[in-house]
Parts: sequence; C-alpha cells; structure tokens
Amino acid sequence: MYKKIYKAIKKFDTIVISRHVGVDPDAMASQIALRDSILLTFPKKRVLAVGNGSNKFSYIGKLDKLEDVDFSRSLLIVLDTPDKKRVDCFEVDRFAYKIKIDHHLFVEKFCDIELIDVQTSSTSQLILELLYSTKLKRNVKIISNLFLGLVSDTNRFLFNVNADTFSLISKVLSSYSLDLPALYQNLYRRPLSEVRLEGYISQNMTVTENGVGYIKITNDIINKFEADVASAGNMVNNFNYIEEVLVWLMISEDRKNHVIKINIRSRGPIINTIAEKYNGGGHKFACGAKLTTFEEVDLLIQDLDYLCEKYIESMD
Repeated sequence: MYKKIYKAIKKFDTIVISRHVGVDPDAMASQIALRDSILLTFPKKRVLAVGNGSNKFSYIGKLDKLEDVDFSRSLLIVLDTPDKKRVDCFEVDRFAYKIKIDHHLFVEKFCDIELIDVQTSSTSQLILELLYSTKLKRNVKIISNLFLGLVSDTNRFLFNVNADTFSLISKVLSSYSLDLPALYQNLYRRPLSEVRLEGYISQNMTVTENGVGYIKITNDIINKFEADVASAGNMVNNFNYIEEVLVWLMISEDRKNHVIKINIRSRGPIINTIAEKYNGGGHKFACGAKLTTFEEVDLLIQDLDYLCEKYIESMD
C-alpha cells in the first residue's frame, strides 16, 4: 500500500494535503511533515498543506492557501479524517485522484486509495511508516513534527500504542537527535488564562448519576477567562482519572462560527457511534462532535448517560 501511495505522489505535479476540521497536533504535524517530505524528495512539485490552522500550533509550521489549483490535474491526500464531511477542504470531489491515510474507524469510502489502520497510534505514525517504507526523504524537522504528533495523539504513549509504536520510535531516536525537551515544551506550554480556566472546569464540572462528566463553556466564560475558544477542548485529556467519571465532555460555544464544539473521552463505554449521531465521530474512546444548539447538547448528554448506565449494568 505504501508503495502504491508513493507512485501516486510521484505521478502528480500538484498535490494538496488536507485533514479534518478543528485541527489538532497529530493532524497538522502529519500534514506539514508529509508536505515537507514530498518537497524535499521532489523539489519541482507544488505541494500545499491546506485548512484552517490555529495560532496555538504555529510551532509546527505554516499552512498554505488553496488557490490557483487545477483540481482536474491534481492529487488530494486527506489525513486523519474518516468521512468526507469533516475534510477541511471544500473541493474534495473535484480532484483527479484522492488518497486517504487515517487511523480512525472506517466511516465511508471517498478516496481512490484508502490506507486505514485503527491499530496504529496516530496518523503521524502512519506517515512515519510511509517515509520509512518508500523513497520519500526525511530530515530532523520532519521527524520532529511526526514524533510530536504521535506523542500528542497518544497522550505521551498512554493510549492506543503497541509494540510496533515503540519499535518505530526506537528506530527514530536511534537515527535522529531530537530536541525532546523543546518538543514537549511546545506541546504542553500553556498561558495562565488556560490554567485558570482548567481550575474553573474542575470546580464546576457536573457529573451524572451514571458517570458522565460535562461542563458547558459558554462564550461569556471564554471571554471572562480571556481564553481561546479551543482551550477547553484541548484540556479534555487532563480529566482522564476522575474516579467517579466514565465519560466526560468539554462543551465549548464558538459564537463566531455559530457552532458548539464537543470533545468526548471514555474510560470504557464505546462512544464514537453516539458522536456520529451528532455530526461527529472519531475513535472508540476519543471523539468529538459539532452541534448548533444547547438543546442538542442536552440530548447528547442523555444518550451518553444511558450508554454509561448500560455499561455499568454489563460490568455487574
């Protein structure tokens, strides 16, 4: 499969690399790293990494604008995205050829080549394997970004890792001198406003009888703490070990874009199918959704609470 992807990359002079809306470090790091690797290997190609970025992840690299592209003669590579509606590119169907590289559960086929491996820790790991399996070139910056993306998506190797993950990282660290303290500092450094917002979340989280923890971060709360609208969502993994909580949600109102962003995590119940019901998706234990009203949010919470109730009954 990797060699087939390499042949497609070699064939096209213009390549666009996209990923899911609501960028995170794994999606952006794999996207930037793949772009830079292709350009390093084929300097005459035009390769664009596109989508809405975030100042929070500016240390990963700079994104490109999707402009002056002849879609009928171009290749699209979609990373870290299981379904077409979540691709951060409005022109998906206009491309001559499409490739998907993803580690989420399969939702729908919309590309000519689809490399999906749910046993792999991250899309960054899949891009690392692509680089090591083909003639695509790599350097310290490219490898550093992929290491960073993998670390972020596994929460420092806590989730969804196996022997293959550690074997690959061992190979990386044996071949490249990575500045690990600097990489971790970029990934985990936070402004004081976020620390204070995290304290507010801890004090005000609601927990249902069946172990669903949630908090609604409204626009007024975001403004009060002078925080970024994505701040609460980025904190979702900070609440992994609350004894009384099985499933937890960070619910963030994005009034500017008229959407309510939901980040969901689980310590047991499989939650991605419920997220898909609410215009979202993801992994079995880590996923998200986007809604337009808090009435819909309440229905989502009810569904998750019922899921936890049944999960508790099954454990008894």
